[in-house]
Amino acid sequence: MPASAGIGLRDPHAVEIDDARPAIGWLEVHSENYFGHDRHRHRRLQRLRADYPLSLHGVGLSLGSVDPPDPKHLDELANLVDRYQPWLVSEHACWGSIGGLHSNNLLPLPRTREAVDVLSRHVEQVQDRLGRSIALENVSTYLEFAGAEYSEAGFLAEVAKRSGCGLLLDLNNLYVNQVNHGADAIRAIADIPADQVVAYHLAGGEDRGHTLIDTHSRPVPAAVWALYEQALTVIGWRPTLIERDADIPPLNELLTEMRRADDLAARHVLDRDH
Repeated sequence: MPASAGIGLRDPHAVEIDDARPAIGWLEVHSENYFGHDRHRHRRLQRLRADYPLSLHGVGLSLGSVDPPDPKHLDELANLVDRYQPWLVSEHACWGSIGGLHSNNLLPLPRTREAVDVLSRHVEQVQDRLGRSIALENVSTYLEFAGAEYSEAGFLAEVAKRSGCGLLLDLNNLYVNQVNHGADAIRAIADIPADQVVAYHLAGGEDRGHTLIDTHSRPVPAAVWALYEQALTVIGWRPTLIERDADIPPLNELLTEMRRADDLAARHVLDRDH
């Protein structure tokens, strides 16, 4: 497990990180970007893996779909896991495909008992194939289903309990859902069992006036930093990642945010010890 915060490894920074080896707690890559046999990309990732803890973060397994996980997709992921032995493998608590048709979005699930059954079963299938547990990330949403039988925190906790997976708590996604639906992000942090949380994600989105969009294109906003401090107090320290997927800034800007996460974590450890 990494001892400090990290960043998502994106192509605009890959050469700079490979050449300069800056102080970074860990790197996360999107699993699907490394499917296949691009020797150049894999050679670089192997070099970086020698110096940085690595996390594989998937976006395409569609674990909440009524269809089971795609065997070919799962085989590619298993090959990556075997090759790089990441400290964490994660996916999203959502769906995005059915009947061979794929969406380019992480689509929300109805928080029902049936959805818990389906998601838990598919997580177990993935874990059996990989021979290890994974972590599920909560997603940002832009609509709510009628007839929910769980809160967001209760839904995630039940899936984790049944399947034995961990939770990757994305604090920006909690904030997006608070703005868009009036959900209580602080209550969600309090309701998620701390022992199920294995990591945090921090990011920033775009306010379109009527909707907050989880674009990963902006610095972490003040409201999300406040939720991070709340999570540190209630749940405790966990490896933390700064995400940026669009309008990617110079590397030093991301490292400044990463160091802020470490500084906040260190301050909470000191406050707790005193």
